[in-house]
Amino acid sequence: MDEVEIIFEAMGCTEENKTILGTYVLREEANVWWRNVKLRIRVEGVAIGWEEFKREFLRKYF
Repeated sequence: MDEVEIIFEAMGCTEENKTILGTYVLREEANVWWRNVKLRIRVEGVAIGWEEFKREFLRKYF
């Protein structure tokens, strides 16, 4: 996660782009997990922010 955030900082990513790009690097089980998280916490028309994504990811995998 730290390495991904270093890349985001170097690229000057917005919060929304961080979430989009962060989910791109997920593999197998994590992709299934992410689809379920989106169904559970997504508010119609509101993007899930990077901090929210990180919180959920770290809760699950660390």
